[in-house]
Amino acid sequence: MRKILTWLIAATITTAAQAVVKLPQFFSNNMVLQQQTECNLWGTTDKGKTVSITTSWDNKTYQAKAGSDGKFEVKVQTPIAGGPYTISFNDGDMLQLSNVMIGEVWICSGQSNMEMQMKGFKQQPVEGTTEELMRCKDAQLRLFTVKRHVSLTPEWDVTGEWNEAHSASVRDFSATAYYFGRALRSTLEVPVGLIVTSWGGSACEAWMKSEWLKAFPKVKQTITEEDVKKLQQRCPTALFNGQLKPIIGYTMRGAIWYQGEDNVPRYDYYAPLLKAMVEGWRSEWQQGDFPFYYCQIAPYDYSLIDWKDSQYLREQQMKAEGIISNSRMAVLMDAGLEYGIHPRKKRQAGERLALLALANTYDIKGMPEFARYKDVEFKNDTCIVSFDRSKEWVYFEHGTTSKNFEVAGSDKVFHAATKAWVSRNHVYLTCDEVKHPVAVRYAFKDWAEGDLMHDGLPVSSFRTDNW
Repeated sequence: MRKILTWLIAATITTAAQAVVKLPQFFSNNMVLQQQTECNLWGTTDKGKTVSITTSWDNKTYQAKAGSDGKFEVKVQTPIAGGPYTISFNDGDMLQLSNVMIGEVWICSGQSNMEMQMKGFKQQPVEGTTEELMRCKDAQLRLFTVKRHVSLTPEWDVTGEWNEAHSASVRDFSATAYYFGRALRSTLEVPVGLIVTSWGGSACEAWMKSEWLKAFPKVKQTITEEDVKKLQQRCPTALFNGQLKPIIGYTMRGAIWYQGEDNVPRYDYYAPLLKAMVEGWRSEWQQGDFPFYYCQIAPYDYSLIDWKDSQYLREQQMKAEGIISNSRMAVLMDAGLEYGIHPRKKRQAGERLALLALANTYDIKGMPEFARYKDVEFKNDTCIVSFDRSKEWVYFEHGTTSKNFEVAGSDKVFHAATKAWVSRNHVYLTCDEVKHPVAVRYAFKDWAEGDLMHDGLPVSSFRTDNW
């Protein structure tokens, strides 16, 4: 009899526990929801149960019925930016989320240069951290970091928590993402929520579904549990399943991306690969062609890790901008580190991504523009290089000339330009060793300190040939 009673008590407790609504960890206290839209919310309860969801900003109640798997979904209408608010979930037991803000939400993803925290890595600091931590407190900037996790199959939830920005939370948060969010907060003057899902050394292929990779025969197509355990963040699909799929559907404004270093040895198909990834994300999210802004990898001496030719990966990233709709690239040619793959200048990375968002998503006037190579003309011994998106004209950062240009003739042998000068929107070059030039390259090597600028921003490395 005692055993039966014990079983009945345990069963009653279990049933009561199951009845409580369970939400993914990114739906929690301190979160930010995207303003002026229909925001997706989802969770689980007992199968067939009806959940009432009440939003304090309008006191409206929505009904959602759990399916046979216990999962429910609902869309709630959000107002103009503001807060704090509460959201209540009631299926017979009450669950309430508090300190919820309405504002702008961005997904921040990539590898180590997105993941790199404000405190830096061991013996690899982030420039300006000490000063920033003394002034970073901001109750309307909210931060969420997805804990590292790989998986062979799609997960439902992640590990992480929302925090207001203060010295402790910012110290352990992505530096690039923080500077991006801080710039949005300063200019837009609305709450900003940042969800970082990244992993150092991760491959672009790891952030993609297997179906999207079928167009790339060089990528391993059949993935096993052993592959996931062995390759971890470099395993195709492993981070899509473990760190991205669970948050897909979280209503947001757009995404920022800082990745590419791991793909340097496979640079030749990076542009179409990134295009497939972005289009796949957009298809899954079902938010149309949401903005996608990304950093071009910064210069670094890749021979230190026995790699080379990262300039071709940078070139692929430049090409990706032309084939991915509603995307733009932030150039970091002046913000690299010759002996370190993790540049210290994360403020430049984050703020330049913010420039792209402010100008192109939020239509803020007066933002600087990244100029880009347009074409070249050869007149006798002189190369005349022109640029577009350059109303303010290009210039050299450190004087009236540059040592970053090379010129080649029909023999395809490049020599340093003897003279380089700027006139209006053109760079002029001559080379004593090349009397009849046919090609020009600018900073087209692993490591270069970019000095060709426009409106305070660097111009990407480029080449006019396809050799």
